[in-house]
Amino acid sequence: MPPAEGADVPPTPNSNPNIPPITKSAITAMRHPPPESKESLRLRRYVILSFWAVAIFIGLPIWWKTTAIYRAELPLQIMTDWADGKICRPVFPLRISVEAPTLQLQDAHNLIRATQHALDDLNEFSAHHLRLMLADAPLSAANASQQVVISGGPGDRSDDEDIALSIRLIPIETGTAPRSILQPYAPTLDVYYSPNQIPPPSSTGSPLATFIAHELHKIFAEEQTLLAHLLSTTSNVYTAKMKSLSSETVTELERQSTRTLKYAPTYHLTFSLFSPTFMPSSWEIEAALQQYLSPLLETFSSISNFTVDTQVQLYATFSPSIRQPEYDENLKAWTLRKEDLSGFINAAEWPLSPSIGVSPTVNFILYVPDQSQSPLLVKESGANSWLVPQWGGVLILNPAVTGQSPMTLTKDALTPAMHTFSEQLLSLLGLPQSPASLPLRLSTLKRVRAASLLFSASSTLGALARLTKALKSIPIPDNVAKSVDTAIAHLQQSCSDLRDGRFQGALENARIAETAAEKAFFEKSMVGQVYFPDEHKVAVYLPLLGPVAVPLIMAGMKELKSLRGR
Repeated sequence: MPPAEGADVPPTPNSNPNIPPITKSAITAMRHPPPESKESLRLRRYVILSFWAVAIFIGLPIWWKTTAIYRAELPLQIMTDWADGKICRPVFPLRISVEAPTLQLQDAHNLIRATQHALDDLNEFSAHHLRLMLADAPLSAANASQQVVISGGPGDRSDDEDIALSIRLIPIETGTAPRSILQPYAPTLDVYYSPNQIPPPSSTGSPLATFIAHELHKIFAEEQTLLAHLLSTTSNVYTAKMKSLSSETVTELERQSTRTLKYAPTYHLTFSLFSPTFMPSSWEIEAALQQYLSPLLETFSSISNFTVDTQVQLYATFSPSIRQPEYDENLKAWTLRKEDLSGFINAAEWPLSPSIGVSPTVNFILYVPDQSQSPLLVKESGANSWLVPQWGGVLILNPAVTGQSPMTLTKDALTPAMHTFSEQLLSLLGLPQSPASLPLRLSTLKRVRAASLLFSASSTLGALARLTKALKSIPIPDNVAKSVDTAIAHLQQSCSDLRDGRFQGALENARIAETAAEKAFFEKSMVGQVYFPDEHKVAVYLPLLGPVAVPLIMAGMKELKSLRGR
């Protein structure tokens, strides 16, 4: 029988009487290692502490430094305030110069004062106001105070380019008076009056002053509507002006905004000739552009620049997505349905590039149909041209009913096409339809573009501020901070130029601000970190830190446990 558990094992017989017998307690004592000395305990603790010290005081700072995301300081509150419209409230003070060489100085001042009162009574849009001033008037005390309102400083004289409109008062002895004529190619309004219509010094109003005020109000009515529509989309302050407009006017404004190209400092114009046959194979497009389009593009040089190229493609067939032309007995012509116009362009085979470089491309297509399908018109309207919103325009140039198509389109044959393309370009650029003076319409477009760029840059800064607050893991490099500072500085200068009536400077500064804001928002190094979430970081670090951290943690826990046991 084996001995009971825990009982002493009887001495093992040994032939050598000098060796003591081996008991169970002796065997148990032999299984445990000898007790550590104090020196070895201290040495082990120093080793563990040294590993932890290296990990904490050297490893963690290096890891933190090498993996930290650099975020440059951005003026987030200022960016948000710009986006909310709290910093700049655009105003558009227009200077109107009055030329009255035949009037006495006192009479001229009385007429200007009465006209200004009538203008202020007609104006319902506080951000857009007209300010009359006497041309070449000396800076008297009264005139100096008027200059404070107009230009911002008592000694600041207005430059000619800051004058929105010049009024020439022309006395007449016979004929209907008062009457006015707006010059079509100059920012000048000629007002004809009879000498007895000049208001006396004691009068606060006169028919002549009322007439001039109403004429000025009609001239700038569309500009006020465009600016009110633009400002109402960013602020609730100007909704009252929009509520006073008819539903047809609001619909037309919305249609114009969807049709107009987005503003760009440079546009690329492409003129293309397409024919389903081998004729015509050439066109005198350079001479036609030089005569009909170059003067128009030069007038836009203060707003945008343009580059132009041309191309010719023969045997250009219709897009297979539309129905073939049908002959209409009433029109005596081949017709295209209105619903097929959107698919008229054969994008698969016609070489039409959507953009060349960084500038947006505006396409103008001249299509010469085959003699067997000429004339070719739009069935519903009978027109031979149409506009493609934010893209370009198309014109069908029908050859003569008799005879063959010419091999070369001369400059005279291209005259109708150049006029149509010019009108389509003006529509795509957002040029207002009134008044009848082209320089005044260009000035209106300049102010509208300056305001739209200011709002666009402010909105981009606000979006960048919200993105920075929402995503803490994206880096903010120094060039983004510099671009933001540049955008804010030029926004402030643009707003100041608007208040002072320097609209060309306002447009240039707003253009720089919009470019800088877009550059900051679309920084490539920021976009890459958006698609690297924290889960990816955990998946990367765990395989590396696990084998290192487990021995350190287990050794530390074992040492703490032994200290607690003692």
